[in-house]
Amino acid sequence: MLYPLSYGGQVMRVQVYPNRAVTSAPAHLPSPSSPSMVPVPHRSVLAPNYRPLDITLRSGEGVWLTDIHGHRYLDCLAGYSALNFGHSHPQLVEAAKEQASRLTLVSRAFNHDLLLPYAEALTMLTDTETMLPMNTGAEAVETAIKAARKWGYLVKGVPEDQADIIVAANAFHGRTTTIISFSTDPSARDHYGPYTPGFTVVPYDDADAVAAAITPYTVAILIEPIQGEAGVIIPAPSYLPSLRALATDNDVLLIADEIQSGLARTGYTLDEERVGVAADLITLGKALGGGLMPVSAVVGRHDVLSLMTVGTHGSTFGGNPMACRIGMEVVAMLSTGEFQQRARDLEGFLGERLAELVDDGLISSSRHVGLWAGIDANPALGLTGRQICEGMQSRGVLAKDTHGSTIRLAPPLVIERDELATALDALADTLHAARS
Repeated sequence: MLYPLSYGGQVMRVQVYPNRAVTSAPAHLPSPSSPSMVPVPHRSVLAPNYRPLDITLRSGEGVWLTDIHGHRYLDCLAGYSALNFGHSHPQLVEAAKEQASRLTLVSRAFNHDLLLPYAEALTMLTDTETMLPMNTGAEAVETAIKAARKWGYLVKGVPEDQADIIVAANAFHGRTTTIISFSTDPSARDHYGPYTPGFTVVPYDDADAVAAAITPYTVAILIEPIQGEAGVIIPAPSYLPSLRALATDNDVLLIADEIQSGLARTGYTLDEERVGVAADLITLGKALGGGLMPVSAVVGRHDVLSLMTVGTHGSTFGGNPMACRIGMEVVAMLSTGEFQQRARDLEGFLGERLAELVDDGLISSSRHVGLWAGIDANPALGLTGRQICEGMQSRGVLAKDTHGSTIRLAPPLVIERDELATALDALADTLHAARS
């Protein structure tokens, strides 16, 4: 069947088959950024591994997004905290433009003039010794796992191929084959076996369970300071300090996955600072790329990361000039403390409004720190998290569900108090409408 489609004033036809979409188009089409561009009605050429809200976005600035019809929406997801500084932050965009016209990639076969300054800046910001650059968050976690295993064999003396890493149930560290091997989420794990061994899963926020799981073969404890994908689960203040003590006492590495919680989201450069802990290795990503490109890193102890010697680990794009330039701008912005302070300043207001929703019987519970919240709708309303997000979308606010009737709010840190109030009003109105 042929579907006529207007594209920049010209007509093209999209021939749709059950498993294939073939497009025949004029030779000269407008730029993909053209306002006249409209979505193709059938997208079988795109794998269905996501189910986005029914919206097609075209531009963004600060906390606001605009769709192809010109409707504006307040972004309360911020790319899972990749957009902590908002959309199209002028300082980051200008840095990217300048670097794009100068040098973008050389591979690690050659040095370039930004790699060492970037490493120095990032380690100074995080009060660590050494940095290993990668691209995606999952790559950073994989790198930390490899480094911990190698340290276990070469330094601790664990027999080869016997290293074990303790991880938490309901954690999210990425979607690689190794990482999903210790996931407890069936949708992320099922049908991807055989699974990688070498991990022991224990309940989250249970230091006693970690203590009981430690053996002579344990090389690391890998943990999220706050479990984001699970619904912004904030452990007891004693949890991370207890893990730090266990790691030290048992000659085990503590690895903090700060890919979502880090870089000012909770009001601190690293969330571990909030509870007075220093991990041995820290994974960073998302906001490190300023919302412009994937940038990640592992920072931490030199004696561990220095084991990643020539030829034993690498990445074509990791530490590329463009990533370093953007990363350096991110570090410079965080070094002022402005964004950390903004998150702390609005934390109280966010908590007050969520407490009101609990008092009104609209939500059963919530958890929040900085500008990050997990919100559980009252089950009596009969709403799924997805339905809540759809209701908020109809009121001009974009958010994301996690599971069941839980949603998360994580707006860019440049959000103003009145804009945050707008987002919370949309949530309240959505829940009130379900009750009436």
